[in-house]
Amino acid sequence: MVLLASRQGKLQKVHELSFRNEKEIQKVTETNLGEIFGLELVHSEFELDDFRIDTLGFSLETKSFAVIEYKIGKNVSLIDQGYAYLGLIMSRRADCILAYNETRDARLSLKDVDWSQTRVIFVSPEFTKYQRKLLTFNDIPIELWKISSYANEHFGYDRLESPESGVSIGSLARKNNVISEISKEVKVYTIDDHLEGKPEFIRFLYSDLADMLTELGNKGKVKVEIKPKKMYIAFVSKENFVDLSLQKSSILMAINMKKGELKDPLNIAKDFSNKGHWGNGDYVLKIESDLNLSYIEKLVIQSYEKHS
Repeated sequence: MVLLASRQGKLQKVHELSFRNEKEIQKVTETNLGEIFGLELVHSEFELDDFRIDTLGFSLETKSFAVIEYKIGKNVSLIDQGYAYLGLIMSRRADCILAYNETRDARLSLKDVDWSQTRVIFVSPEFTKYQRKLLTFNDIPIELWKISSYANEHFGYDRLESPESGVSIGSLARKNNVISEISKEVKVYTIDDHLEGKPEFIRFLYSDLADMLTELGNKGKVKVEIKPKKMYIAFVSKENFVDLSLQKSSILMAINMKKGELKDPLNIAKDFSNKGHWGNGDYVLKIESDLNLSYIEKLVIQSYEKHS
């Protein structure tokens, strides 16, 4: 990739730099956990038993912990290491809760955490072909993020994606007791999980909505990503702008706008600011057909523009 910067209308090449050690990567990443991963910093160099976790983070959106590890050119199995960390978190949940409460001055309890969405994130300037093999599994709770450093203190983070034709980690779990046990408690949610058991018209309706929402990224300035969570499917520009919860007879759309912000002349989006619901924002829209998609698009554009 060639990175160019504009100076008085003329593009100049920005040279990529090398990291001296893992500490450099850790410092810049921990300073920007929220912007990169949407995480709060819980603890740096968190020690449990004979393990030392580089960074322990917490997601307020999914109410789950994340382990972040930094690598420079080590040809080790990230699957084995990742599941070792997942097993450690599962077995030492109380220690994670204590660390969070002490660091964030909070009162988090064991029941407040969704342990099924615990994940491990590896950050490195480069991953070997051997390490990238874990990407063949499309439901593994381990993420690979490539970090790049450029002149003038510019940094890039790029998540390496699994191929659409990837296999399930279940095929490996049957041969590995550690992975098998962790897989019973930790799960990566997919769009298929949300579509499972839903009638055909809901599947078609979701497809229409997903096409409409992702097309906003093609027309706008920020690409739209689809991120399935446990209870909803998030559509994300820089932040979640819409979350979809698939029901048997309808789809609930949470629009990430505060009460009073959304311009809705037909008043079809309901105020849920004082009611519990899945997703982000104060407005929820119940969609039962594709008849109002052009009007719904005008509503979600407002949220897309706010969060892009």
